[in-house]
Amino acid sequence: MSAFSFDPANQVTAGLTSETVETLQSRSSVRSFLSRPISDDLLATILRASCHAPTSSNIQAYSIIVVRDAATKRELAELAGKQAHVAAAPVFLLICGDLSRAERACRIHGREFVGNTFEMGLVAAVDASLVGMSIMVCAESLGLGCVMIGGVRNHPVQIAHLLHLPPRAFAVFGMCLGWPAERPLQKPRMPDGSVIHFECYDTAKTDRVLAEYDQILNEYYKQRGSGDSESWTERISKEFSRPRRPDLRANLEALGLPFE
Repeated sequence: MSAFSFDPANQVTAGLTSETVETLQSRSSVRSFLSRPISDDLLATILRASCHAPTSSNIQAYSIIVVRDAATKRELAELAGKQAHVAAAPVFLLICGDLSRAERACRIHGREFVGNTFEMGLVAAVDASLVGMSIMVCAESLGLGCVMIGGVRNHPVQIAHLLHLPPRAFAVFGMCLGWPAERPLQKPRMPDGSVIHFECYDTAKTDRVLAEYDQILNEYYKQRGSGDSESWTERISKEFSRPRRPDLRANLEALGLPFE
């Protein structure tokens, strides 16, 4: 395969497209929703289709909690970092890694559950991410908008208690789902050359493409009129110069997941 150059307009090659490609090409995170409800039939269609996402060894190490109750959404909004759109969205989904069914399978057949390993934790997180991404693509393709909420990992124990998660189930991320009141300008992604490599990892171009991306994002923020002039590298350097959720391992252990 030959390398291809980055297209700042983020356009697909002419003639090589599909509804799925166009859905992904045009998506942006939606945080403003109409009060219009999502019907049971529409939600069921999205979730049933999404549960056909790939899963490691057919373990299906995930569970999805559908939350519509206004009071519960308000509490989740607080626990997720006071994110108002969590409460405002008609539907909030909690996407969980879930090894509780694997433990039950071991119990049924008189075997010891030894799934408290880093590998199985990663399997559960990947399974949850795959089904969550499938939900997003299905929802967007049907005209809904959504935004992923990593803030549910701020207080995973409290959220587990609030939603009655069984031992060995944990929040990986949440998702607001609803009919968009508006769709924000799509944020450009990194140049292809920074994240796509051919045959081997090419580190020589990293500084160049990161400088290019800083400039691209600067133009995006000017166009959006947000007044945000902070570059991507500056923001990320701040984020990664301090620990993020340092108590997460202890919280997972409290939920019956002492990953070794």
